[in-house]
Amino acid sequence: MMEYNTKRNSLVIREYGRNIQKLVEECVKIEDRAKRTRTAYAIVRIMSDVVNSKENSNEVNRNNDDFWNKLWDHLYIMSGYQLDVDSPYPKPQPNTSEKSYVKPSYNNKSRVKFRTYGVNMQNLIRKVSEYPEEVREDYAPMLANHLKMMYLTYNRNSVNDQLIRHQLSEISEGKVELPEDFTFTNTKELLNVANTNQAFYMAPQTSTKKKKKKKKKKKSNPTE
Repeated sequence: MMEYNTKRNSLVIREYGRNIQKLVEECVKIEDRAKRTRTAYAIVRIMSDVVNSKENSNEVNRNNDDFWNKLWDHLYIMSGYQLDVDSPYPKPQPNTSEKSYVKPSYNNKSRVKFRTYGVNMQNLIRKVSEYPEEVREDYAPMLANHLKMMYLTYNRNSVNDQLIRHQLSEISEGKVELPEDFTFTNTKELLNVANTNQAFYMAPQTSTKKKKKKKKKKKSNPTE
């Protein structure tokens, strides 16, 4: 039966390949400790051949104690730190720093309630909602018309004033309310304002600095 990679254990250290990983997994299952240790030594020897074949530095690596220590560390890592053998080097401790990652929790209030208006407008409305009532009443019409203008930049076909009123109240948690007799600015006027602002920001900014004229130096007449 064909064995698919999706059904295999994930490779822990890719440079050694699938076959060495399988040898390590089988070595862990050996019950006799002496046999398990001999098998571990044999696997480390194969691992050294794999590394040396890539680096072309056989003699240098074979005489380097750090090189063998590293291979034994990799052997333990590939076994999931489950291998129990008589190793010439101390068994490394699992690195738990990656597992201790905690997903940051975000304040729900910082999320955008209505993407049409963006987080900055939302924060502005919530800041106004902290002001005294008379100040909130003064700001409410300006905020409402600005929301309507922003809404029109995304949907120019139709806009519902009652929807804008409701969304302003929802963003401010009911603290910024429009009076019952409030009338929104005409859609056409708001579109004109939006178009004017857009044209201003898209227009190339011309420099107002005047070029200094270079004064021509008078050539001195040698006859003078």
